[in-house]
Amino acid sequence: MTETAGPTSDQPRPARKRPTDSGMAGSKSAAAPTLRPAPTLRILETRILRGPNYWAREPVIRLLVDLGVLEEFPSNKLPGFTDALVALLPTLEDHACSLGRRGGFITRLRDGTWAGHIAEHIALEFQNLAGTDVRHGKTRGTGEYGRYNVIYEFREEQVGVEAGRMAAGLVNHLVAPNDPSVDFDLGAELEKLIRLAERLAFGPSTQALIDEAASRDIPTIRLDRFSLVQLGQGVHQQRIRATMTSRTSAIGVDIASDKKLTNRLLDSAGLPVPRSEVVTTEDEAVAAARRIGFPCVVKPLDGNHGRGVALDLGDEDAVRAAFPPALAESRSRDVVVEADVAGNDYRCLVIGGRLAAVAERVPAGVVGDGEHTVRELVEIANRDPRRGIGHEKVLTRIRLDEAAEALITAQGLTTDAVPATGTRVKLALTGNMSTGGTSIDRTMEAHPDNVEIAETAARVVGLDIAGIDFICPDIATPVRETGGAIVEVNAAPGFRMHTHPTEGEPQYVARPVIDLLFPPGTPSRIPIVAVTGTNGKTTTVRMISHILKLMGRRVGMTSTDGIVVDGRLIKKGDMSGPKSAQMVLQNPTVDTAVFEVSRGGILRQGLGYDRNDVAV
Repeated sequence: MTETAGPTSDQPRPARKRPTDSGMAGSKSAAAPTLRPAPTLRILETRILRGPNYWAREPVIRLLVDLGVLEEFPSNKLPGFTDALVALLPTLEDHACSLGRRGGFITRLRDGTWAGHIAEHIALEFQNLAGTDVRHGKTRGTGEYGRYNVIYEFREEQVGVEAGRMAAGLVNHLVAPNDPSVDFDLGAELEKLIRLAERLAFGPSTQALIDEAASRDIPTIRLDRFSLVQLGQGVHQQRIRATMTSRTSAIGVDIASDKKLTNRLLDSAGLPVPRSEVVTTEDEAVAAARRIGFPCVVKPLDGNHGRGVALDLGDEDAVRAAFPPALAESRSRDVVVEADVAGNDYRCLVIGGRLAAVAERVPAGVVGDGEHTVRELVEIANRDPRRGIGHEKVLTRIRLDEAAEALITAQGLTTDAVPATGTRVKLALTGNMSTGGTSIDRTMEAHPDNVEIAETAARVVGLDIAGIDFICPDIATPVRETGGAIVEVNAAPGFRMHTHPTEGEPQYVARPVIDLLFPPGTPSRIPIVAVTGTNGKTTTVRMISHILKLMGRRVGMTSTDGIVVDGRLIKKGDMSGPKSAQMVLQNPTVDTAVFEVSRGGILRQGLGYDRNDVAV
């Protein structure tokens, strides 16, 4: 599970002689002391190394820790410590450590290892439990008695730092479990860490694109706290925000946001759409419903995620009740009334003008077992580890809000009723994943006529990535023959129903998106020349940049004098650190980079990029 240094990784390097030879780790026959030591593990310094660095090729966190009296107490001299730790974190069994096999770290614990090394593994495991896959770490002595450099990998900075703090807290708690000053509530602390990780993590769609880019050696740079990401460097860069890309048409997004305009354009292209009208008042909505006919649908003109949508409205009173929620979700203060189309809900994902995936969306609901109430069934469903808040996980937690309770009442039940075995209780009318729905992959079943309709709809609206919502009896039969219609076209459609379907095969929909941005053979990186050392770095950087400029290159150069792009000074000052390198790599005019890299910058933060083409 983790790469840890060999036999000397956690061996202390004392500045003074140990009291007795029996204190050496690995001596299984050492007599355990009768008194527990004080919980003295302290973090003296925390440093985030965001790029390749002195310790590792990947981003790591370095903790400078002081063991205090624990320098004399490896784990085999702490009665009950190992058993208590394994009981709390049984997944530590997966850590290979320096032994290179599953259970290796547990063996190290029982043979005896020091608190800094233990904190390293716990920090890694806390991040894994929070949903962040990290594996590598090492612990090294500093040459000072009781002080160690604890190094471990991270994905999200805040999560990594918090995991280190928690690891030190748990070690101290297990050393002195009865000491109130180091009390540690593992459940509460881990829940806070998981929530922090979920808040900072990319959504499933963005992460799928980043993972696909990484598999092709395309570098990525996060540009904000949310989902704006740069793929590639310099002149080769492309950007994504969730599933919108540098190539997504602004006009296409505007059209998709206007449901009435979308409906009219699709109708003009001869595609099947329901009758609809745009209204602004409750009375207008009722009048439109009379003209269109019942049952009908009321929804916001420019809403999303199914919020404010009411289906299967059978009379005027139902239309009046549905109007306020739809109006509240409409940014334009307009509401759409349209004919209700009977059938199942399908999302067709079109990328680059071609159908990439089809998912049947099943509205949120629970199935009775004859024992539990509706409320209890929802709680059981939400225990599924795949369910999270919003779009943070592949499924969303089901909420028993007013709309769900009204729907339960319409089915002749209450939240405290016990449904009969096999009875399905609907908790939402729409199949949106954001309201707790599930998905079934139907990609291979889509009829060619329906595929052609979906692809044409995406082209009519003008989107490179579009989610086409069909309502029809069966996507495997032509909708023009069996009935059905396109009820919506979505810009920035979510991928999680396709990449992580509840049933069926996952579709690798990130692949065609990256193909769209970086066709085969297209470069994503610019050449990087880096210069470090003692004296003469700036002169060397200038000479190299000058030679490259004479070759016709548009060079981005960093040095202690500033940042120079194509011969023009754009920022003055000492710019030899990793942040300056990032600024050059984000510049869309640069086709070659020459960086002066200070030794201090490497030690403090690591490199500002993942690798060099030439190092001087």
